[in-house]
Amino acid sequence: MTEYQMIDSDQTVYRDGTIKLHGPEGFDGMRKAGRLAADILDALVPMVQPGVTTASLDDTVRQMTLDAGAVPATMGYRGYAHSSCISINHVICHGIPSDKALKDGDIVNIDVTPLLDGWHGDTSRMFLVGDVPLKARRLVDVTYECLMLGIEAAAQPGARLGDIGAVIEGHARQFRYGVVQEFCGHGVGRLFHDAPEVIHAARPGTGPELKPGMFFTIEPMINLGRPHAKLLNDGWTAVTRDKSLSAQFEHSIGITENGVEIFTESRTGKHQPPY
Repeated sequence: MTEYQMIDSDQTVYRDGTIKLHGPEGFDGMRKAGRLAADILDALVPMVQPGVTTASLDDTVRQMTLDAGAVPATMGYRGYAHSSCISINHVICHGIPSDKALKDGDIVNIDVTPLLDGWHGDTSRMFLVGDVPLKARRLVDVTYECLMLGIEAAAQPGARLGDIGAVIEGHARQFRYGVVQEFCGHGVGRLFHDAPEVIHAARPGTGPELKPGMFFTIEPMINLGRPHAKLLNDGWTAVTRDKSLSAQFEHSIGITENGVEIFTESRTGKHQPPY
């Protein structure tokens, strides 16, 4: 049986399996953290060019986060040493920034989570590097559509978590794309990763009921080929087993009395590439 827990403004929270329900102060905190996260990704748009290293992009993420009075939630998280995850081409997620330079035709996911005043603004967005082939651009477009269809499903009265995964999987399969199942969305708020798990391939009408005050991410990872993932020896980088391209978009959202609020939406209209 699903357990929900109403969270007060000054309450210490723990990862205890309960789904947290937040009030107005939580929504205000997530709006601020989400705006910062979206602004950071907006600022990276002109920087994502052939020849730019992923380490330099990560430096910008770190500096913008610190300048805003926040800290990168990923730094020190389970030993991770960077301010973002940057995943190129067949990397599904958790790509590690390095001296590797972007090349013309790459597709890149940049995932940031500033921790601002105790709240996590978790979001990622795809970027196109130079002249990107049509099939790669279509994968990126469909992945964004999957995200927004998932958010739309969450906004329906009486929705359940399975409804989100069902609509994402249904849309991706129209294009014969694979939906990654080894990784999922998650509860978010004062904790970086919390209950519930948000599966991106599921049956409609299953899973916990969505209730006002729930905060979680939707972050579909869609492969041009088969859905299977493989973890590299660094313990972080997940890649497609068949080396096909992969794309991902992520928003942090809150369930309201009337639907859904997207905390991490771009304020300048940079929702999906080309920007």
